[in-house]
Amino acid sequence: MNKLEDIHWRVSPDTIEEALRKVLLWDCGKSLELAQLTEAMEYAALGGGKRLRAQLVIEAARAVCDLHKSTFVLEDFLPTACAIELIHAYSLVHDDLPSMDDSDLRRGRPSCHIKFGEAQAILAGDGLLNLAYEVLLQNAKSTSALQAAKVLSQAAGRIGMVGGQYEDICWSNISDLHIDAEQLMSMHARKTGALIRAAVECGGLLANATDAQLSQLRGYGENLGKAFQLRDDVLDVEGDPALMGKESTDFANDKLTAPAMLGLEKTKQLAQLASDDAQANLVDWGEAGKTLQQLAVFAVTRHK
Repeated sequence: MNKLEDIHWRVSPDTIEEALRKVLLWDCGKSLELAQLTEAMEYAALGGGKRLRAQLVIEAARAVCDLHKSTFVLEDFLPTACAIELIHAYSLVHDDLPSMDDSDLRRGRPSCHIKFGEAQAILAGDGLLNLAYEVLLQNAKSTSALQAAKVLSQAAGRIGMVGGQYEDICWSNISDLHIDAEQLMSMHARKTGALIRAAVECGGLLANATDAQLSQLRGYGENLGKAFQLRDDVLDVEGDPALMGKESTDFANDKLTAPAMLGLEKTKQLAQLASDDAQANLVDWGEAGKTLQQLAVFAVTRHK
């Protein structure tokens, strides 16, 4: 299973795309400059991407509803799914900047800073991040929704994604460092894994999962995030840039990656182990957890 199309989605990715488009709509009056800012935000957030994190919110929520035999109402979960995609999109805009990963391509198109300029891209990223929290808070109608907003904000911040990205920058040249595998995995857990885990946990919270179910979802999300990042590191070495829609530069530039530290085959083994562990977290969920388990297989078989 190496394509998202192979997974049995119960909500179309097009539905998520359309919801994001509505969230990004804004009447900025007669200001040409603000219209251009909106255009840059839309460019970064729409028109491609796996929508993995949004799907994780929705599928985790639906799985819990199936377990509880309760009615699944998509509209209860779409705002959080959109918010997490907006945060992910902002992070990619900033990651691509010359001062970060310095990537000219994203999803087969010029990166946001190449298309609109560096300053404009920074502000577009800032706009996406703040719009995410506006969406979350506008739709926070329950204690569980507020808990989900807190989980997401922590996962996106300094103890999560931002902190992991900072470590990645600080550890940009592996030959100059004495970092062990445990530190590498800890950085991965923040940089990539935290937002993936948060997506699953938020879906569970919004669907009123029990404490035991939330623990299983967290374990699944942590292992899925690990598998996803390790596969990213593998693809950086042997992936096809034409398929991935971006250049593969980390390994070639001596950045801190699992293949650079552990070797390619060991990295593949660890990725598969993480995928297996993710599936094992939901082994008792039966048919309710089927799509989430398919995602764990996809994480280590995908080509982009």
